[in-house]
Amino acid sequence: MQSARNLYKNDVDFAALALQSPDFAQHVKDGKVDFNDPQAVRQLTTSLLQQDFKLKVEAPDDRLCPPVPNRLNYILWLQDLLDSTHGVLRDEHAREREVVGLDIGTGCCSIYPLLGYIDANNIRTAQHNVALNNLQSRIRIIASSPEDPLIPVKELSDATFDFTMCNPPFYSSRDELIHSAELKARPPFSACTGAEVEMVTHGGEVAFVTRMLEESLQLRDRVRWYTSMLGKLSSVSVIVEKLMKHSNNNYAVTEFVQGSKTKRWAVAWSWGDRRPSMAAARGIPGFPKHLLPFPAEYTFTLNREASIDDTGTAIDAEMNLLPWFWTWDRALCAGAGFATENVWSRQARRKMKLAGQDGAAVKPTSIPDQVALGVRVQARLTIGQKPENKEVQVLISWIQGMDSVLFESFCGMLKRKLEGKA
Repeated sequence: MQSARNLYKNDVDFAALALQSPDFAQHVKDGKVDFNDPQAVRQLTTSLLQQDFKLKVEAPDDRLCPPVPNRLNYILWLQDLLDSTHGVLRDEHAREREVVGLDIGTGCCSIYPLLGYIDANNIRTAQHNVALNNLQSRIRIIASSPEDPLIPVKELSDATFDFTMCNPPFYSSRDELIHSAELKARPPFSACTGAEVEMVTHGGEVAFVTRMLEESLQLRDRVRWYTSMLGKLSSVSVIVEKLMKHSNNNYAVTEFVQGSKTKRWAVAWSWGDRRPSMAAARGIPGFPKHLLPFPAEYTFTLNREASIDDTGTAIDAEMNLLPWFWTWDRALCAGAGFATENVWSRQARRKMKLAGQDGAAVKPTSIPDQVALGVRVQARLTIGQKPENKEVQVLISWIQGMDSVLFESFCGMLKRKLEGKA
């Protein structure tokens, strides 16, 4: 999906799309589209999917027609979550890695599975759209009822998932849906093409995602990342507070902006100990600080006399003194370390000295099964406004573990060591 990251950075070029799609051209006048026309909205989605992703989709008149840019943003965020909690020395997509996900309530278009709570009509059209693209071997549609679990473990036997995703119904009742529309200061950006079954659920989106959270308490690590889109920023705060009450401190929040018109938000949580990148986890500007995940990166700059080669050599030498698993890539000037406990504090060093009387501590030759702290350390050269203003910056990323105090302790130790050597 790397090539798709900037597809809609500057909104959709309607005139260019009209030249490629005669069906869409019928809805373009003077380079503009009437978004109060449901047919125009529907054709925009089908034409974008055809042009940019070579996907064929048929959208019924009485069902939600999802906007492609917003849904693509969700998929790209999921990729960032998975990539930053998978690698050791780099946060990057491994094309050969198989990823298995579950879209809860995929809707009639089956747009999320095609890109990366269903009634009978949606099931039929979703299956039809999957078949249109010959993806039956990779996408499976499972029927469910309101009484069934949101995550159908019985139907999926012993399967485990890299992620679940969901775009839940926003509203708790038809009256709330109508009232919300009446409160808008201007007409909606896009005509609403959804059926009530797709937009209304008892308790609204907060209740729906709370059900997901409660199911995750039982499923735990069967899913690596539980995620959901949300239509209200206030809902994100409520879900994060619920996660905190369940002692979950490994979560992520973000916002999706479709051009300058529509904004949505999302929350993700994991019961595992792999930490996502700051960019993926803290993606809502202005979100209350006490509700944001703990910062998983620590950066400091060394004095101008320090060279990046000397800094890399110093990092590798210091880290090799510790009794933990450590790997270093000289070309990247980056390394990763994994410890089963605090092995860098003064108390730990005293313990090692005492142990040395009977035999030195053994360094593991692979990443341990139980990790108290996993970090990535990288030295990089930063250049200021003037070329001669070069500085060496050290970035420490928290990539595994549940104890933020351990991470802070390690960062402080390495900073003191390097500042003393630089």
